[in-house]
Amino acid sequence: MADNVRIKLVIWDLDNTLWEGVLAEGGGKDLRPGAREAVLELDRRGIVQSVASKNDERPALARLRELGLEDYFLCPQISWDPKSAGVAAILGALNIKPEATAFVDDSAFERDEVRHVLPRINAYDGAALSGLIALPEFQVPFITADAAHRREMYRADLDRQQAERAFEGSADDFLATLGMELDISPVTEEDIKRVEELTVRTHQLNSTGYTYGYDELVSMIRDPGYIFLICGLRDKYGDSGKVGLLLLERGEALRVKLLIVSCRVMSRGIGSVLLACATHIAHRLHKPLLAEFLETEHNRIMYITYKLAGFEEAEENGNALLLRYTQPDPLPLPDYIRITAPEGK
Repeated sequence: MADNVRIKLVIWDLDNTLWEGVLAEGGGKDLRPGAREAVLELDRRGIVQSVASKNDERPALARLRELGLEDYFLCPQISWDPKSAGVAAILGALNIKPEATAFVDDSAFERDEVRHVLPRINAYDGAALSGLIALPEFQVPFITADAAHRREMYRADLDRQQAERAFEGSADDFLATLGMELDISPVTEEDIKRVEELTVRTHQLNSTGYTYGYDELVSMIRDPGYIFLICGLRDKYGDSGKVGLLLLERGEALRVKLLIVSCRVMSRGIGSVLLACATHIAHRLHKPLLAEFLETEHNRIMYITYKLAGFEEAEENGNALLLRYTQPDPLPLPDYIRITAPEGK
């Protein structure tokens, strides 16, 4: 277990893990001691949960419903297929990496089968349920407003995905049906917990992987040498919360120090919108626009976003790049999203 692992998703087995006994053999009438408390506490912390179980789906879901837990589990995978297939389907639907996932099962065979297919997943013995949520990787430093509603946000994301699969038309045409509204505002001290949470939780859509401590964040908020913006997104499916950060440093050039977008909204073009906003700010200030990019294991998509937006490499130092915006005009803002931004930004 790496020291910096932080669990975003817990996938539970059912028989002899969440509940007592085997459902198909007359078990499953009672939850195991501590199971309900663990599920509710993880939900409170903003850690989403699902189920991968070898069972018949309808009776298993009915029993979860009777036990009052069905609503806590997103896209449960209950079938007689290999557990690894169900786990992979959950990860794909929720866009969460194996290394940020805990798989909890009382069977050593099932844990090994899942780890064979997904070697970076974190597997735990369901027999050790009582001490699970006390482990360091399940801790969160604070509970933000976004964390408290994360399950509902993911459920809305799943509804969007289903609607997109059924939509006959282009990706932009589908986005136009969502009625998206993006509110961009300066980061305040009230936002700092969410800012820190975004830097810790977001890996794929993070341009540098930089993290900042509380005092550094407060200093940048108060320092006129920085433009520090946070954005909230909502659409007809619901409020997605605070989903993006843009940190710009003033100088002879305007420099993008940090660009982060929550992976939950990866397909909705928010990273490109924030980059377009940066080009408009640079144009308004009559400054060239540079962007720092530090390649990590997961963030190649951010480099592609920069390149598609008209940024070219200006300097290279190992896996650290300095990119320059090369177009004469600011990037156009998409017409499928209504943007509210602070005056002068």
